Amino acid sequence: MGAVVADDAPSGVKAPDGGWGWAVLFGCFIITGFSYAFPKAVSVFFKELIREFGIGYSDTAWISSILLAMLYGTGPLCSVCVNRFGCRPVMLVGGLFASMGMVIASFCTSIVQIYLTAGVITGLGLALNFQPSLIMLNRYFDKRRPLANGLSAAGSPVFLCALSPLGQILQHEYGWRGGFLILGGMLLNCCVCGALMRPLEPPKKSEATKEPAEKKAKKKLLDFSVFKDGGFVIYTLAASIMVLGLFVPPVFVVSYAKDLGYQDTKAAFLLTILGFIDIFARPICGMVAGLKWVRPRCVYLFSFAMIFNGFTDLMGSMSVDYGGLVVFCIFFGISYGMVGALQFEVLMAIVGTQKFSSAIGLVLLAEAMAVLIGPPSAGKLLDVTRRYMFVFIIAGIEVTTSALVLALGNFFCIKKKSEEPHTKEAAAEREELNKSEDKTPEDAKVDSIEVEQFLKDEPEKNGEVVTNPETCV
Repeated sequence: MGAVVADDAPSGVKAPDGGWGWAVLFGCFIITGFSYAFPKAVSVFFKELIREFGIGYSDTAWISSILLAMLYGTGPLCSVCVNRFGCRPVMLVGGLFASMGMVIASFCTSIVQIYLTAGVITGLGLALNFQPSLIMLNRYFDKRRPLANGLSAAGSPVFLCALSPLGQILQHEYGWRGGFLILGGMLLNCCVCGALMRPLEPPKKSEATKEPAEKKAKKKLLDFSVFKDGGFVIYTLAASIMVLGLFVPPVFVVSYAKDLGYQDTKAAFLLTILGFIDIFARPICGMVAGLKWVRPRCVYLFSFAMIFNGFTDLMGSMSVDYGGLVVFCIFFGISYGMVGALQFEVLMAIVGTQKFSSAIGLVLLAEAMAVLIGPPSAGKLLDVTRRYMFVFIIAGIEVTTSALVLALGNFFCIKKKSEEPHTKEAAAEREELNKSEDKTPEDAKVDSIEVEQFLKDEPEKNGEVVTNPETCV
């Protein structure tokens, strides 16, 4: 108990699907909430910052943009840190960074200083928490993983509904400096969540001698071999196209309502409706994705969610009154929740547990570029046309296109994927058989007998053969 357990996802350990995994899920729920809701929640302080520093709204909007860019763009850096030091130490350091950035920002005297503190430092801290929490969730859950992903993803709308009004109260009572200081203290809870990420213990006794060899093979700081997987390449391309339009409607729907002549409070209530629906959509979608018939086809459920989202954007472009926007927000909340619940579940299913830490970092880096392009380009389109209809149409086309890329790409690759070994034992057996081709016939017979005997004895040693069905789409 006193020894440090290496946090490298030992291959012989079966995901407990419960137990301490529920504590890991709780930590992941909080981290996801902070990571996605915090960049939006700080926007309530923008008017005070504009008044304090004599700047424009576009200048303050860079704070949220930098936070999101750090969350997505530092993905490979987080992968390297996790593969080198493990999830728990990285999350503890990330929690300190996230808190320190907001605390220092409360003493800043210029907007540039806030960019560096509340933007870069806090954004890096959130990124160092978000990615490792997903990795640990993947290690602790297998059969119940779709449900776990849905529940953890629900942290985003829950925290958004809580942090926005809290930010308004803090601004009214303590000003933006006091609000930043208190939020910085709240972000220290990320360290508590990091402490919950207890590594899984590796197999004992008979497997102990095999650990060193396995560790050397897995000890890549950033595994680029994921790009050899056609399913991963298709997913990365589809996700990048999706992000171009996914975040556009929530950014512009309030302004859309204001331009139709509705009051600010009534317009802002649209986001509350969207967030409330999103809270329930994510865990429900996670439950559906965990069904026996659905889970092997989860990638197509994800494609349906994106098509649903894109079609909702296209229908929302025709809204001419408040009632139409309310209906749009309801359906957008459902589809947006489905996408949020499934996006990392599908990635886990494609690349498997061992390569997930590297895969998610590379995917987030690709999405970071799209995040920086999507909303600003939509804003320029709005400046030129002065019509929100075109903004929603373009967003709908982009999301729908990504769904088609994912569904059609996987449909044509699925035959190739199905021919790959579905278990680690089968992979080991194939590797041994390939090696035996270079040996004499007598040696080949001996090796094949040893492999067969090892596979028969394995259940007796470990209690159960650990299968890994998520390595195929």
